[in-house]
Amino acid sequence: MHHDCQDLIRLFDECFLADLNTCLLGGYPEPEYLPADASHPHHRILFTRDYFRSALHEVAHWCVAGPERRLLPDFGYWYAPDGRTAEQQRTFESVEVKPQALEMIFCLAAGHRFDVSTDNLNGEQTDPGPFRAKVHAQAKVYLQQGMGERPTRFAQALLDAYQPGRVLDPGLFTEVAAA
Repeated sequence: MHHDCQDLIRLFDECFLADLNTCLLGGYPEPEYLPADASHPHHRILFTRDYFRSALHEVAHWCVAGPERRLLPDFGYWYAPDGRTAEQQRTFESVEVKPQALEMIFCLAAGHRFDVSTDNLNGEQTDPGPFRAKVHAQAKVYLQQGMGERPTRFAQALLDAYQPGRVLDPGLFTEVAAA
């Protein structure tokens, strides 16, 4: 299956540009979220280079952010760069569970490989197993109990584009997780 970031941009913009004034843009050295301002009429989700997973990850953060946070650069979130201590890494992972669970669902919907990102290559080594288990558990909760209108709309657009005829349900998660 071919995964092209231009397809993600088109799908995202079809889903959200008109009613939420938000667009997805690739080709940037670092991911970032920028609200609309005097120079830019749209809110912008910027993803790294042409990395498919970067785009899905940044969309997941946007889906978690509430209306007030979507008016702040990078949603007003704290971020410590690569090189975190074990304590900083635990804090990072605690705020990444929900976005990475949505990213996992988006990857499943698009038929794209997923694994958690601890994003700490140069920091103190920690066991990713507990974080991975929390992300998988949250993804399952989302699929069983619902994940909100924006992530549901985007996941369905991904399914329609990459796996026509499939539906977003806990069975999709179980099938792929068992593989």
